[in-house]
Amino acid sequence: MKKISILLAIAMLIASCKKEIKPKEPAVVWEAFDEAEVLANQQEHDNERMRYKLINSVITDKNTIWAPFADDLAYVTKADYEALKPLILEKSIPEINLSIKEGKLTYEQLTQFYLYRIRAFESDNDLSLNAVISLNPKALDFARDLDLAFDATKIDLYSVKGMPILIKDNIGLEGTATTAGAVALKDNMADDAFITKRLKESGAIILGKANLSEWAYFFCSGCPLGYSALGGQTMNPYGRMKFESGGSSSGSGVAAAANYAVATVGTETSGSILSPSSKNSVVGLKPTIGKLSRGGIVPISSTLDTPGPMTKNVIDNAILLNAMLGKDKADAITVASLPTDILSIERGNLQGKRFGVIKALKEDSLYITALKKIESAGAELIEFDPGNPGLTGFITLLNMDMKVDMPYYLADYANDQISFKSIADLVTFNQQDSLVRAPYGQQLFEGIVADTTTMEQLNEIKSNLENVGRNFFNSALDSLKVDAVLSINNYHAGYAAVAKYPALTVPMGYTDDGEPISLTFVAKPFEEEKLLQLGRAYEKISKERKAPKNYQ
Repeated sequence: MKKISILLAIAMLIASCKKEIKPKEPAVVWEAFDEAEVLANQQEHDNERMRYKLINSVITDKNTIWAPFADDLAYVTKADYEALKPLILEKSIPEINLSIKEGKLTYEQLTQFYLYRIRAFESDNDLSLNAVISLNPKALDFARDLDLAFDATKIDLYSVKGMPILIKDNIGLEGTATTAGAVALKDNMADDAFITKRLKESGAIILGKANLSEWAYFFCSGCPLGYSALGGQTMNPYGRMKFESGGSSSGSGVAAAANYAVATVGTETSGSILSPSSKNSVVGLKPTIGKLSRGGIVPISSTLDTPGPMTKNVIDNAILLNAMLGKDKADAITVASLPTDILSIERGNLQGKRFGVIKALKEDSLYITALKKIESAGAELIEFDPGNPGLTGFITLLNMDMKVDMPYYLADYANDQISFKSIADLVTFNQQDSLVRAPYGQQLFEGIVADTTTMEQLNEIKSNLENVGRNFFNSALDSLKVDAVLSINNYHAGYAAVAKYPALTVPMGYTDDGEPISLTFVAKPFEEEKLLQLGRAYEKISKERKAPKNYQ
């Protein structure tokens, strides 16, 4: 093994020398353009939320995103990039690891591939998706360190080691700002979040930060999904300017779909992983509250917030989940969890499984098709009607949690350059230049400031909501003894949120217009492994995910 390592080091030295004499590629430069005509056409869109005011950020020059890698990418040719595509594009973590193990691919090449790809698409005003806010300037250095320490005999096919991962830009990453997409936090050079540390300890390469709906979409009312002042308008690769990107983990969903990274991490309060995952035909897991730490993540609600993995397939989802597990002493709700059994998930099947089918969804043709496939695989379908109970007090819960949780984050996790202490401070700051800092308004922030609910009233609201959410699913999970309830997209994400139940969404197909739709599995707390088994079993018989055609 020592001999192999020496040979690899020599090979890298030779490659470095070649770089010195290899001619540089022409510089790739993004150029701002007059958006007036595009935006005027967008005002005719049927969906009011897609009648955009802006496409690109007026604050961020996109060239600064890939500037740290300008010299490295200058020596990567289009031919180099194309040669790597068969080894990387749409490949799973085990497949990529196998290519590395067999010497067909290095960690540096893998990382450069994604950096090159992000720059290529994001610098093209006809194809850009605004999925990335920033890149980690240390990403290539870490990849090279892994190459120097490479030992083929120690490669674990089911590990995130050496895999470039994008994380949502409300999750702390040392060396890059953690902004939540907001001007107020553009200089927030916070430390690693707990899950970021866990990813690094597992050997993952944190490639950078994904765009998001600003402040995780609890900021403006009725505004576009996927817009942030620092990242601009995130767009859906299956229908750019045509379909919504979903949110609030918009950039995470888009980046995973468009192969901007091996996998991504999002966060959810209510639907913020399930929505962009389903809208972008990727697998998204909203874990049980407490499965993963929220430490170092810009919050909405300590009651409902959770990070979660977003990937192109179920096995990758389980691998990424395992890499983030761990009990965080600073987040009392987290529990110590055993890793999910990847091989057990791979062996999962639907024979003899029982699923709760929501009566109201049986008008959806893709849902019906999915049910037929599941039934043909040996599962039993039990129809039930949970009704449509109201979630009274839901906004109040978010208001009051954020009123308390944001000051805690600003005091304990934000860096010293951030002087804000409350939501009221942020509202005042945004009012000073509202056209730039809050072009769609900040109605929800203003609602937080105005809310006078007492803690006693809040606790009663939380208890009532949890009962409503659990009763919604338990009428099937308990009374009908089903393994999981089958929903669509994020249609019932609010109930899963307040119930604190895990949910997994898996690509189910596409409408006649080409918009992705997903099948969502909901189960009892800490049944993530069961969900992943069921999701993988469905994925094997359906094979619905297709890469977006303009991003292949």
